[in-house]
Amino acid sequence: MAQQAKVRPITANDLDVLVALDQKITGHSRRGFYEKRLKAMASDPKSFIALAAESDGQVKGFLMAYLLDGEFGGSAPVAVMDALGVDSRARGAGLAKALMGSLDVELKAKGVKELQTQAAIAEQNLTGFFIAAGFQLAPRLTLERSVALPVDF
Repeated sequence: MAQQAKVRPITANDLDVLVALDQKITGHSRRGFYEKRLKAMASDPKSFIALAAESDGQVKGFLMAYLLDGEFGGSAPVAVMDALGVDSRARGAGLAKALMGSLDVELKAKGVKELQTQAAIAEQNLTGFFIAAGFQLAPRLTLERSVALPVDF
């Protein structure tokens, strides 16, 4: 039987395990993203929250968020969660819930009242988790455009 999840801050020593776990989840390596994120965290630790969930002494899940203050016309600090993952063999054991609970504690301590994230519509397991965690559709659109398109309007 698995131990209760232990949530702790991510450190630079976690790089390889984060990359391996994320690659197992996504099917490709995002080493560059995690290297840049850990470097940014080291230079500005107050603007980032990064948590690892351990079970049976191994990292089985992670969560990363950064803080924004005043972006996109806002007047209060918000957090943006841009990385969340749980090993497929550990899903359903409450690791993501433990990570979210720890994130909420950290955000409240920093005076942050809103958490934002994004997910592809096709990622039904992830969007289902977000809905269960209390996320709702935001009252704004996320738009994207290929820079390969000609500026011809």
